[in-house]
Amino acid sequence: MEILNIKTNEHNQFLDITSQIRKVVDLSGVKNGRADVFIPHTTAAVTINEGADPNVVRDIIKDLQRLVPEREKYYQHLEGNSASHMKSSLIGCHHTILIDNGRLALGTWQAIFFCEFDGPRSRKAFIEVTES
Repeated sequence: MEILNIKTNEHNQFLDITSQIRKVVDLSGVKNGRADVFIPHTTAAVTINEGADPNVVRDIIKDLQRLVPEREKYYQHLEGNSASHMKSSLIGCHHTILIDNGRLALGTWQAIFFCEFDGPRSRKAFIEVTES
């Protein structure tokens, strides 16, 4: 297993980690298999979406903030980051990406994003590459 160290700079932020995961896959030597990406944080997540137009992730963040507003009075969690926990649960903390002929089997426009919902922070992503 490899661990990516990730530093976020904003409260809500998507960071493209595709190239870092590609590097882990390249170093593994696996030609056909899978790369599992797991985020071990309750206020962060991982998603796959369009990486070509930065407005896509901006729109996702904007709509998540609209759907799950920050610091609403009805939250019972006293740390003030209940919205961050909910966003993490909605997006999810794990993705599996297939590896085909030594490459991540992503679509033309797809990228893998680390999703920060309670930053800025120092975070981790666990990457496990297995051969099939």
